[in-house]
Amino acid sequence: MHFNEVFAKLNWKPIRNCPGRYALAGPPIKLSPKELLSSEFEVFEFNVPTAKDIILVVRFEGGGLISYQKADGTYLHTLNTAEGFSRKLNALGIELS
Repeated sequence: MHFNEVFAKLNWKPIRNCPGRYALAGPPIKLSPKELLSSEFEVFEFNVPTAKDIILVVRFEGGGLISYQKADGTYLHTLNTAEGFSRKLNALGIELS
């Protein structure tokens, strides 16, 4: 799967002042990253001190998905270009191997 396919498949809105980053339009939903993407990707899970939510990360061609799992079981999904993905992961202190 490629960034453009995910972008075209769902309704994303730009995140203000964050070039290359988009949030899934609407309120947080109960679909996990795997359910949202309808595809088999490796999902990496992180707990970082700077974020109150569990962070789930999926890398794919052209970028990746960064999802925030809320305490109530909902998710806030963000779609990122390669540049936006790298920048946000660095800001969170997350390093993917």
